[in-house]
Amino acid sequence: MRRATIRQHGFAAIAAIFLVVVLAALGGFMVTFSNTQQLTSAQDVQGSRAYWAARAGLEWALVAIPTNPGLCAAPVVAPPSIPDFTVAINCSKQDYTENGVSLTIYQMTSNATAGGAAGSISRIERSVSASLEQSP
Repeated sequence: MRRATIRQHGFAAIAAIFLVVVLAALGGFMVTFSNTQQLTSAQDVQGSRAYWAARAGLEWALVAIPTNPGLCAAPVVAPPSIPDFTVAINCSKQDYTENGVSLTIYQMTSNATAGGAAGSISRIERSVSASLEQSP
């Protein structure tokens, strides 16, 4: 009695191809994840820079507008000393009389923007506001 032997060929090749495909998919995921992390980190840094640019514009306005109230008539673009950012300051002025004393209240909002159009991934915008009361 003779035994029939069945030869199996190619099992190692199939396992190797499967392993290569799995490792390639894992590598692709890692590259995508790394790129996302880098983009998120860059946006976080830009967001922080935008906040400080808006704050610098607001501090400029807190000094400049009370000494020159005419600046409060229309939106003001802060001095262009902040690289990569456009800082616009909106101001409103209200005059009040309280107990015979004249008061002026300024409401200022500073917006710092950089990057592309609104809605694009490269757009960064931050806004800060403050109120200032001035008496003669």
